[in-house]
Amino acid sequence: MSLAALVHLAVHAALVFALAPLLQGIVNRTKAWFAGRRGPPLAQPYFDLWRLLAKGAVYSTTTTVVFRLAPVVALAALLTTGLLVPMGGWPAPLAFAGDLFLVAGLLALARFALVLAALDTGSSFTGMGASREVWFAALAEPALLVSLAALARGLRHDLAHDSLSAIYGAMSPATFTAGAPFLLLVAGALLLVFLAENGRIPVDDPNTHLELTMIHEVMILDHSGPDLAFLLYGQALKLQILGVLLVGVLLPVRTGVAALDLALAVAGLVLLAVAVGCIESLLARLRLARVAQMLTWAGALAVAALVLEVS
Repeated sequence: MSLAALVHLAVHAALVFALAPLLQGIVNRTKAWFAGRRGPPLAQPYFDLWRLLAKGAVYSTTTTVVFRLAPVVALAALLTTGLLVPMGGWPAPLAFAGDLFLVAGLLALARFALVLAALDTGSSFTGMGASREVWFAALAEPALLVSLAALARGLRHDLAHDSLSAIYGAMSPATFTAGAPFLLLVAGALLLVFLAENGRIPVDDPNTHLELTMIHEVMILDHSGPDLAFLLYGQALKLQILGVLLVGVLLPVRTGVAALDLALAVAGLVLLAVAVGCIESLLARLRLARVAQMLTWAGALAVAALVLEVS
């Protein structure tokens, strides 16, 4: 590997892996501002992860090796996904033709590992959350794939022969102006998928502990110590990964200066985190049936964008 490739990998990994918890801190501070509170420090998610890593894990006698391996598998899948997603016009370090299918597969693998761990506890409580997670995933994953397919089609790329880096690298202010209708449809679908996949309001509330309404949080209640740290960090990575895909559509600025493009991409992620905090402060949580309808709308927007470009 050349020196340039090593520098590229180091910068990309530093931005993706180190920035992820900060976005959650920005969301929390935004929500605190709306509530008239000072709120926790922006670095609080880092402190929480460090505290959990210093503790020991507790395992139920009911669980098997599946429960212990799930956090590691989920985190490994999300770390790999982070190296496949381009950022700020920069190609991803592990880019290859058709890599978007691997991105979708790795996101599904992380969820599958978490669902297996939830079922492995033998608790009907965590099983309920796992059932809801799979239900909504069956609606969100097709919407994500169709959105990326519409994006590739609109930019005249082939899913099987082009990577996410090539597709997003073709984005520019000129292409956004020329294809604004279909790109806004894609952005709308990605935003709904982003909220659902990350368990944010109006789909789920990461701060709630009401048994009848929890989805993602209920599946990780039995984890502790480093295992819980892995899951929380993976959750932050997923927020950033899907955020990068959304910001890449809404903010396709290409200045020709790599450092400036990366800085603008980071600024876009910060604005997205603030927007998530605003959404969670201004909207109420939807009923579960309404969540399914919302994800159906996400799929409809993605299909509409694809049809618009095919026709």
